[in-house]
Amino acid sequence: MVLTRLLKGILSGDARTTASNREPPPATALAASQGPRVLNVGGGNKQIAIPEHYGAWEHLLLDIAPGPDADIVQDARELNRLGPEQFDAVYCSHNLEHYFRHDAVKVLAGFMHVLKPDGFAEIRVPDMKAVVQHMASTGMDIDDVLYQSSAGPIMAHDVFYGWGKQIESSGVDFYAHKCGFTAQSLGAILGRAGFQRVLVAEASTGFEIRALAFKREPSDVQKALLKL
Repeated sequence: MVLTRLLKGILSGDARTTASNREPPPATALAASQGPRVLNVGGGNKQIAIPEHYGAWEHLLLDIAPGPDADIVQDARELNRLGPEQFDAVYCSHNLEHYFRHDAVKVLAGFMHVLKPDGFAEIRVPDMKAVVQHMASTGMDIDDVLYQSSAGPIMAHDVFYGWGKQIESSGVDFYAHKCGFTAQSLGAILGRAGFQRVLVAEASTGFEIRALAFKREPSDVQKALLKL
């Protein structure tokens, strides 16, 4: 069941990301954890904040490029190459839009694969509907500054097609955006991926959509953790 509602527990903080490629470590390298653990898909590095509710969890970072913080170097479209049902949560912030729509479906199927039976995914993507509505109501041009981020000004063009400054300086076209979402379309694709309960919110600032997607009905512990 897909339910669109305001999720106060996930409408705070600001964490943005990249994604993932290369040979994964063998599944045996991901030893069982005694406590809950979260897989951060495309987080870039662990200096980029993830939500505080994961503070006491084991935090594993999956990224497409090797780096000092990458625990798993892997393309997120190939998560099924990892052992199944290993993670209590998957966190994926501003990464899903870097795949073509048909590949985003593969990524979400991978989330289902690596999540435990009672696991959930927390996803953040740009809110394309909010950007279009803002441009239409203000007369903004695509090259006008939409908002100021900690990394500098973000143009409407950056939201549609990827952060131009990063793409130019890195020479890596993976940073380009290949698809986009509204609250309705994100909820629908998560439902089609097999998540049984999907909660979607349009953030009041930052032109962002945030979603929680559960493999089954959230437990009382999860509701308390996520302030549902």
